[in-house]
Amino acid sequence: MADASPESPTEGAPAAPPLPTARPLAPVEVTDTRAGYLRAVSLLTHGTGPVAVDAERASGFRYSQRAYLIQVHRRGAGTFLFDPPAIGDFRELEAAIRGEEWILHAASQDLACLREVGLDPERIFDTELAARLLGFSRVGLAYVVEELLGLHLAKEHSAADWSTRPLPDSWLVYAALDVELLVDLRDRMVELLETSGKTAIAQQEFQAVLDREATVRAEPWRRLSGVHTIKGLRGLAVARELWRARDDLARTLDVSPGRLVPDASLVAAARALPKTKRDLAALREFSGRASRNELDRWWAAIEQGLTTEDLPQLRVTGDPMPPPRAWADRNPDADRRLKRARQAVTAIAEDLDLPVENLITPDTLRRVAWTPPEPVDADSVAAAFAALGARPWQVEAIAGPVAEAFVAARQSPDAAESAAS
Repeated sequence: MADASPESPTEGAPAAPPLPTARPLAPVEVTDTRAGYLRAVSLLTHGTGPVAVDAERASGFRYSQRAYLIQVHRRGAGTFLFDPPAIGDFRELEAAIRGEEWILHAASQDLACLREVGLDPERIFDTELAARLLGFSRVGLAYVVEELLGLHLAKEHSAADWSTRPLPDSWLVYAALDVELLVDLRDRMVELLETSGKTAIAQQEFQAVLDREATVRAEPWRRLSGVHTIKGLRGLAVARELWRARDDLARTLDVSPGRLVPDASLVAAARALPKTKRDLAALREFSGRASRNELDRWWAAIEQGLTTEDLPQLRVTGDPMPPPRAWADRNPDADRRLKRARQAVTAIAEDLDLPVENLITPDTLRRVAWTPPEPVDADSVAAAFAALGARPWQVEAIAGPVAEAFVAARQSPDAAESAAS
């Protein structure tokens, strides 16, 4: 019999004591009257320092992305959980805190629903984005709180239906902690950003989040899961009309479209192209309460798709840049430029201790590599990146090395391919 392996240095050592669990600073309750809301605004006005803000939606349950709970915390004022459907107008809160720095975690997820009720910050501190810039391996709020504040933060209600009324007490505790810890977290991150020389970088990134405009897809129906399995233009037309019918009903009922009829059912119908309503009803994949109760609606959509002369394109066109896997055949020069540039950018990101995608988005790097400026030098490459929305700190960090990579790829194509392989 083989000898037993030597004992690990940590084997038998006492386990580290569990982290203390975060608790709300005071009992929590929902503010759902105008009088209570105005009292809270008065207290927040007289608080001190930045304002922590969060919003809870009902994604996956409701059609709309509106906020069903807005949490606000400020030192010297306390924590307030506002019920937006009941309060309606937030202009007083907006006036009270607009000029202050707002602290959010993953601000891009909440800004749209906050702006919908009139809450639009002038300055933000995004703790998730700061964690990325600081090189954290994970950036979820619970993980960052453990790392920097030494507290355990339970996150079991993140995917809850926040349109539920009344909200359970455990949900309210969760919601309060989402903002109460942000001020201390922000203060610690400010120190770390300053120590690492990334304060200016963070400020530019925070402003970019505020300035970013929401994009609207031209043909959202093409995001149906499994749409790529549909053959022919007529099948795509049926899928489009079914998607539109479902979207209209979901908007009317304020229900998440996927909860009415799953994508798989719509795609199955578009693939089968049933000839009659009875054929549609007999389709095994087209099941569920809404599928049966609204059968006339779905059949009308299928008839529209089967007869329309407005057929969709088989593939969306308009972007001349193919996926990188096709570059070696389609544009070998661009392929060599991209490979060299990726190496340079990866090395810079490692030196700065941040993710490559935060140094420059992959799409931006690909576009400059596909259509480089002429002549290729640091200034022209910097201008190309800036035109695509790169921030000044990003341009300063990568323009020179990327220009050198482009020149090296042109002068030594064989070496570039060997280095990248």
